[in-house]
Amino acid sequence: MPLKLLHPRHWVSWLGVAIIYLLGRLPFPLLWAFGSFIGGLSYLFAGSRRRIARRNLQCCFPTLSNIAREYLLWKHFIWLGVAVLTQGVRWEISPARVRRLVHIRNQSIIDTYLTADRPIILLAPHFIALELGGAGLTALVHPCVHMYQRLRNPVMDWRVRRARCQFGSIPIERSDDLRGLIRIIKAGTPFIYLPDQDAGRRGIFVPFCDQPASTVPMLGRFAAKTNAVVIPTITRFLPWGRGVELCFYPPLEQFPSGDQIADTTQMNQVIEAHVRDLPAQYFWVHRRFKTRPDHLSPLYYVKRKR
Repeated sequence: MPLKLLHPRHWVSWLGVAIIYLLGRLPFPLLWAFGSFIGGLSYLFAGSRRRIARRNLQCCFPTLSNIAREYLLWKHFIWLGVAVLTQGVRWEISPARVRRLVHIRNQSIIDTYLTADRPIILLAPHFIALELGGAGLTALVHPCVHMYQRLRNPVMDWRVRRARCQFGSIPIERSDDLRGLIRIIKAGTPFIYLPDQDAGRRGIFVPFCDQPASTVPMLGRFAAKTNAVVIPTITRFLPWGRGVELCFYPPLEQFPSGDQIADTTQMNQVIEAHVRDLPAQYFWVHRRFKTRPDHLSPLYYVKRKR
């Protein structure tokens, strides 16, 4: 740990880290119960994040009634509460606790390609159990390489990075030279690819839930440069505090095609199918459609400066 993080100006951050860590030592069913309660309350006070999530659900589930969408929104905030309260579970988690909490489905899919020494890319959308699923992946299946965006708070950044590297996972900064990442994938370390955040003007517009979504078109390029198989990997919280399920699905077929738009569209279609299967646990509070084509108006309310 860098000694500069011990400076008094970081003591409040360390207090927050200590609270999160201690919460993570509690029994998981208790965290599930507390998190569900806090998440249900946060639905009432979330303000802008609730409006963002509601707008996303309106765009992605237009055929649902207003009552059904609002119920889905409420369930989403309940699961968000569980995700927040269980953040510290991964910090210094023991292999024994990982085995108790993370239940793996269809592991034979990834094992087949690991045994064959085939490069692997794990397509991992932003479902809110992703952190614990990542612990199970690296501890119980195989160490991985993942993209990492530095957090603004240096204490939290150090703590989160340490947790994600606990079982041999390799972090790659988004600003790093991607040639190093290509070499790591080719050498046999699976790459966890998080594909579904707004990419701004550097992305391309492809459909997601019938909305033009700015998307980074890198999955096809990574797969082509590494000859990697792309395996959709979904994590979800199980009800009643029974832990997390990590599920591998059959690889993308005829991928990559060499067509950037077709490959990125196929990726979004796969993500959308899993979102429709598990809508309450997708990360709806992100402004996925923030960047819009020039001819379309913004989807989210923007407070004008006076």
